[in-house]
Amino acid sequence: MEDWSSQGLRYLKGVGPKIAEKLQKLGLNTQRDLLFHLPLRYEDRTQITAVGALQPGQRAVVQAEVLHVGSSFRRQGRSRKVLVARLADHSGVFTVRLFYFNARQQQMLDKGNWIRCFGEVRFAQGELEMIHPEFQVIDIEDPPALDQNLTPIYPTTEGLHQQSITKIVAQAVDKLQSHDMAETLPQDWLKQHHFPDFRSAMLNLHRPTSRQDTQLIAQRTHPAQSRFVVEELAAHRLALLQRRAEIRIKKNPKITATVQLLNRLVSSLPFDLTGAQEKVVADLLCDFDSGKPMIRLLQGDVGSGKTIVAALACLPVVESGFQCALMAPTEILAEQHFRNFQQWLEPLGVGVVNLMGADKGKKREKKLAAIASAEASVIIGTHALFQASVEFKSLGFIIIDEQHRFGVDQRLALQKKTINAEMPHQLIMTATPIPRTMAMSIYADLDYSQIDELPPGRKPVTTSIVSEQQRQSLIQRVADSCQQGGQAYWVCTLIEESDALQCEAAEVTFESLRQQLPGLSIALVHGRMKSAEKDDVIQAFKRGDTHILVATTVIEVGVDVPNASIMIIENPERLGLAQIHQLRGRVGRGSRESFCILLVKNNLSETARNRMDIIRNHQDGFIIAEKDLEIRGAGEVLGTRQTGEASFKIADILRDQKWFAQVDELANLIQQDQYVDMRRQLLQNWVGERQGYTEVG
Repeated sequence: MEDWSSQGLRYLKGVGPKIAEKLQKLGLNTQRDLLFHLPLRYEDRTQITAVGALQPGQRAVVQAEVLHVGSSFRRQGRSRKVLVARLADHSGVFTVRLFYFNARQQQMLDKGNWIRCFGEVRFAQGELEMIHPEFQVIDIEDPPALDQNLTPIYPTTEGLHQQSITKIVAQAVDKLQSHDMAETLPQDWLKQHHFPDFRSAMLNLHRPTSRQDTQLIAQRTHPAQSRFVVEELAAHRLALLQRRAEIRIKKNPKITATVQLLNRLVSSLPFDLTGAQEKVVADLLCDFDSGKPMIRLLQGDVGSGKTIVAALACLPVVESGFQCALMAPTEILAEQHFRNFQQWLEPLGVGVVNLMGADKGKKREKKLAAIASAEASVIIGTHALFQASVEFKSLGFIIIDEQHRFGVDQRLALQKKTINAEMPHQLIMTATPIPRTMAMSIYADLDYSQIDELPPGRKPVTTSIVSEQQRQSLIQRVADSCQQGGQAYWVCTLIEESDALQCEAAEVTFESLRQQLPGLSIALVHGRMKSAEKDDVIQAFKRGDTHILVATTVIEVGVDVPNASIMIIENPERLGLAQIHQLRGRVGRGSRESFCILLVKNNLSETARNRMDIIRNHQDGFIIAEKDLEIRGAGEVLGTRQTGEASFKIADILRDQKWFAQVDELANLIQQDQYVDMRRQLLQNWVGERQGYTEVG
C-alpha cells in the first residue's frame, strides 16, 4: 500500500490524544486500519418522514418545530435532570428526551427553532418519542440538502460518537479516492472469480454512489462484499492453520492421572451423565494421553451440561500436579461457575478459588498467594486471571468459556503464564450454535467435540411473539405469575453507539414497572453497575427476594434461577437468534411451566418476523442456527451482523458458508512461497494486532 496508509491517526483532523486512545481500543492505529474498519450497516437518511407517519421501532429523519422545552428530575441512584422537548410539524407532535445534555444542546432546542433530527422512534407513556436523537437547527426556508445515499454506520466504542468516527474514517477514504492502491490479492485469481479490484471494492463499501450499489449492499450481494468476505475468511484460515502447526510441536504438561478423582465425582453426582457427555470426557482423556497439547472446541446447546464436563476434565490435571484456570467473560458467569465447582470439587479435597477484577487489598493478596503456592488447584475468574500480578505455580489446563467473548490476545496472555514455556492444554467452550461442518472449517486450529443431547428433565419453554400494543396485559400476566410465587426476567435491548443508552432503556422500563406494580419487588441490573452491586442484585433474585429482574443482555449467560419461569425480551429482532436462544435458556430450569415472550413492534419486516418464528417454533440451538441461515442474506435489508462473532469485520460464518470453497482455494494459493509478501499483508489487513494467532510461545 502507499505510504500514507501506514501513517498514524494523529495526522488526521479531529484526532487528539484522547480520541486516538479510543480508536486504539477498536484496533485502529493507522490510516490503513480505518479503511478496513468497514460499516456494520447502513441507514437511510435520504428522505423526511412526517411525524404523523412515524411508527415505533422506525429510524427516521424528521423536521419539526420546537413547541415547548423543559426539564424534570428523576431519581436513579442520584438526582438527574432530563431535558424534554415537544416538537411538531403539520401532521403531528412527538417528544425528544435527553438524559445527558449540555448548554449548547439545550439552546438548540429553544422554543420556535426548527430541528432536523434522526433517531429511533419509540412509544412510551402514550406518545411517540426519540431518546438522544442526532439533531441540528435548520432554516426551514432553506433547509440543508438530504443525504443522497445510504449512510454507513461504523463499529465504535463508548465515548466515541458515531458522527466523530464517520468523519475520521472519511478522511482515509478521501485519500483512497485520490490515490492508486496496490492490489492485495493475485490479479489472475480476482479475474477468474469476477471480483473487483481493491480500490473500487473499498470505495463501494464506504461510499456507495448508485442506487443499484446501495440495493446490492443492503441485500449483501454486492461483489465488493463478496470479495472482502472471501479475503477475510482466507486470512483467518491462514492464521489458524499456522497457529495449529506451531501448537502441535510445543512441549506440554504430562497428564498421567489414575482418573480416581474423576470417577469419585461421577459417582457422587445426583444425576447420570448423558452419552454425549461421556463421549466428550473420553475425547478429553485421549487428548491428555496423546503427548501433544490439547486444543479442543466443545460446543453444546444451552443447558446441555458443558460445565460438569469441564469440572471432570480438571480432575486428571489436578491429580497430575498441575493447576487449572477457567476464564469466563462476565463476573456473573464466573461466580456461577465458582459456586458449581466448589460444590463438586471441594468434597474431593480440591482447592477452588475465584479471582475477580473487583477483588482488592488483603482479600486479593490471599487469593494470589493461594494461586502462587498451588493451594488453589482450580482457579476461576474473568480477564483478571491474566493480569501481571497473577502468578500460577503450575498452570497446565485452561478452559475458556464462551470463547467468542475473548480476543485472541487475552487467551495468549493466559497461556504465557505457564512454567518452562510449556503449552497448556486448552478446552474452549461455547453455547453459540454453529453447524458441525462450519465449526470444523472456521475453527481450523481446533479439534472438535459436541454435546448434542440435553439432560433428562429440562422442560421445553413455550415461546410467544407479543405486540407492543399488548404490553399492559403482558405486565398483568407477569404480575399474576409473581403473586403465585413465580419470578421473571425483563430484558431490554437498545443497541447504539454506547452501553449508556441500553442502560437508560433498562432504567426507563424499571421505573415504569415499579410504578405500575407497587406490590412487587423489582430490581435492575446492567453492565455499568459496579460488580458488587450487580452480584447483590443477582443473589437477591436467586434467593427469591426479587420478583422481576429488569436487565440488559448482561444476564445472557451465568444466571441460574430455577424458580424463574418467564423471560421477556424487548426488541428481540435487534439480537442474533443465538443470543435470544441463550436468553431463553435462563428459564425452564425448574419445575414450573416456563415462557419466553418476544415483545416486538408492529412494523417488523417479513424477514425479522420469520426469524422470530424460528425461535418460537424450535428449541434446538443447532436447528435454529441452520434455519436462520436459510432466510438470512438477501432478504435481510439494512440489518446488523449476527451477534457473537466479533472477530470478523465483514464476514459472517453462518451466512457466508457458500464462499468456503473459494476461501480454501485462496488460502491454499496464498500459502505458496511466491506470495509470502502478499500473505503477510493479508494477515496484517484482516488480523492486524490479533497476529497473536501465530504467537503460541
